[in-house]
Amino acid sequence: MRYRQLGRSGLRVSEIGLGSWLTYGWHVERERAVPCIRRAFELGINFLDTANVYGRGACESFLGEALRGVPRDSYVIATKVFFAMSDTDRGLSAAQIHKQIDASLRRLRTDYVDLYQCHRFDPDTPLEETMNALTEVVRQGKARYIGFSEWTPAQIRAAAAIPNVVRFVSSQPQYSMLWRAPEAEVIPLCEELGIGQIVWSPLSQGVLTGKYLPGKPLPPESRGATSVGGTSPAGSFLYRRFLEPRVLEIVQRLRPLAAEAGLTLAQLAIAWILRQPGVASAIIGATRIEQIEENARAAGVTLDPSLVRAVEDVLSSLHALVPA
Repeated sequence: MRYRQLGRSGLRVSEIGLGSWLTYGWHVERERAVPCIRRAFELGINFLDTANVYGRGACESFLGEALRGVPRDSYVIATKVFFAMSDTDRGLSAAQIHKQIDASLRRLRTDYVDLYQCHRFDPDTPLEETMNALTEVVRQGKARYIGFSEWTPAQIRAAAAIPNVVRFVSSQPQYSMLWRAPEAEVIPLCEELGIGQIVWSPLSQGVLTGKYLPGKPLPPESRGATSVGGTSPAGSFLYRRFLEPRVLEIVQRLRPLAAEAGLTLAQLAIAWILRQPGVASAIIGATRIEQIEENARAAGVTLDPSLVRAVEDVLSSLHALVPA
């Protein structure tokens, strides 16, 4: 495993991070989830990402239990705030930020988190109020650094212009071969401001593993199959366009390129993300140890320029189908 500095912070995070959205604490049995976390640590993964809203606290509670006895300075843990935790608890007001950080710390069984992130932008709260509250959280020692997820360039600039507040060190965008929107403005702006990227969905909800085949039924236990049936919360996040036959055909064209480089398709997709200078870590989700082991091998991979050009030639066919 290799490690990168996260923006202008003192955090060094593993190139592969382990996320808990739709997995640990509510959709994956403890008997499977705990071994996944242990194996991640064995492979050198030190960055764990969660949020208070995942399972309405269930993921944080699970992690707090699973990490009991693990030296606190051996891992970097990030959580988030914004989405509804009850009918009245939502957003980025000062009251909510102080209430939710305390609740997250109780569930995680720790005195501080390394990174506290705004899960989305809150248009109903003055940005100055949010930034001042986050600054208080850091000065109180409850979080070491702060970040955001899925903010627009205008929102990022507005936060950077507020005086006398703690600065963001991380951005958590959706970014993959199939979703390249951050390349246009977010990543360059963040590089200018010293903000690192911790990418979510680098495998496009599993589509870039190649398990979804054009013209074939969806694997019955896959996230795509349960989403299409409307039985999983993944339905609101799994972009159906990624499952279009034309997109799946393009994904399959990447498989021989990966094989020539001695990589699986998933490893190629993650290494392609990590080649971006502004990216500090690619956050994976895993329900099986084998997935963690495969994805962790993408750390430290250097892609030959000729391979990158070949990949870009294939991906150029996607521009009319998904955002570039």
